[in-house]
Amino acid sequence: MSVPENKIAIQPISAAGFAPFGDLLQVTGAPDKIINQGLCGRYHDLAQMDFCDGRAGLSLFNAEPRALPMALTMMERHPQGSQAFIPMSEHGFLVIVAPDAGGTPGTPLAFETQPGQAVNFHRGTWHGVLTPLQAPGLFAVVDRIGAGANLQEHWFETPFVVERS
Repeated sequence: MSVPENKIAIQPISAAGFAPFGDLLQVTGAPDKIINQGLCGRYHDLAQMDFCDGRAGLSLFNAEPRALPMALTMMERHPQGSQAFIPMSEHGFLVIVAPDAGGTPGTPLAFETQPGQAVNFHRGTWHGVLTPLQAPGLFAVVDRIGAGANLQEHWFETPFVVERS
């Protein structure tokens, strides 16, 4: 079954499928270290945090859940630093990314995470806004704090429709 050009079918996220855009953060396999008197497994250094200058900051975002199908009207990117979305609930969320096509987003892809997964967008990656699909939409976000412009937005002339396949 083919999907019309302006429709984006949501697919399950995987580390390999998401790799061109960033890091999928999740607990898989054995931990790198056992710490805290043997009661905690540490999965070490899972994200490529990358900042031109400035510093890493941790903020809390409280986003309104979105309903599907959803119109994708805008994508953004951060040329000065990576950005991680870490849910603070046990719900998956929608992740939309696109390759760069000469300074604008190419054809977007939509992924749905599973509970316990987070993402880190590589510096300069086109992505959709923080998109929880159910409440609460509380996230920890790690991104660049510093002087200078670190946000580029692209508004589509014709919105894409993001839906479950």
